[in-house]
Amino acid sequence: MTGAVPLQSDGETYLLPERIADLTGLGEFGIAGESIAALLGAALVGTLMLTMTAVAGPWAKRKITAAFTDRIAVNRIGPFGLFIIVADAVRLISKELIVPENADRPAYDLAPIVVAGSAMLGFAVIPMGSGIQLADPEVGVVYLFAVSGIASIGLVMAGYASANKYSLMGGLRAVAQNVAYEIPLVVTGMSVVIFAGTLQLSEIVAVQAEPLIELGGVALPSWYAFVNPFAFGLFIAANLAEVGRNPFDTPEAPTEIVAGYQTEYSSVYFVLIYLGEFLHIFLGGAIIATLFLGGPAGPGPAALGIVWYIVKIWAVFLLTQWFRSALPRVRIDQLIEIGWKGMLVLSFANLVLTAILVGAIA
Repeated sequence: MTGAVPLQSDGETYLLPERIADLTGLGEFGIAGESIAALLGAALVGTLMLTMTAVAGPWAKRKITAAFTDRIAVNRIGPFGLFIIVADAVRLISKELIVPENADRPAYDLAPIVVAGSAMLGFAVIPMGSGIQLADPEVGVVYLFAVSGIASIGLVMAGYASANKYSLMGGLRAVAQNVAYEIPLVVTGMSVVIFAGTLQLSEIVAVQAEPLIELGGVALPSWYAFVNPFAFGLFIAANLAEVGRNPFDTPEAPTEIVAGYQTEYSSVYFVLIYLGEFLHIFLGGAIIATLFLGGPAGPGPAALGIVWYIVKIWAVFLLTQWFRSALPRVRIDQLIEIGWKGMLVLSFANLVLTAILVGAIA
């Protein structure tokens, strides 16, 4: 397996902004140069994630769903229908932005930015391999769950500010769902922290590079998906609810309350909310890859780390689309009951058993 931690320099983590500062000579300009290097690094990571989202939303989602349901999907515009990405972008952004007459304008305008921006903030601490990591705080796991949870505020803002009772109900449903499943998500993630003994994401990835067992001359890495498959399954289920994918897509399901919290959004605002939805799916995939699948670790040289990172989060995206095509959605009362009476209990049971196991081994 490849080394998963960022490049090292004198025993300390060598982060992407520092590499850019050294390569471009910006480090010689003090804080101003370091700030520019940090912005360049953020732009690089942001461009990567936005490009993947642009491919996933208008094109990959349709092609994957069509494959599951024996249809063809987009195939007319460009090779394999890829130019639908450009066509959809132009179509949506060129539409008139219609704002409800009684909308709470500041909250209405900020909600799409909060939904999309909270996901982008999460990628700042994800170790992507090949030395690509913007920051590596000692409380990386806490930061990751904190910023991803900000999206719930954006959903409340969107529902409330739209001056539409259906949007408000959709926003409240979305927040009720997020709260019900975010607690099991965090608690299950804490079981990984107990195993690793650290909140620092690069260290969690590094611990998983150690061999777990050897089968037929092949060493099985200590990925927490292998160490604790029960927690892995719980985390995936809770993540599906967090990103609003079947069977937990009730808040915005057209068979429920129109389009929920996003009913009154159009043009570029709708694009931002739609973008935020897919960014959160990829962020969920990045968190799963980091906590349970060894991060960017994989066969071959360390330079392929970013490739394995992308492969893993696309695999999680494919899984969400599979569930979207294969599983029927549950009712809102069933959804909340599963979260509070099922997932919450199971996640705490997993946490206690993990603590007991680690304590016994120690």
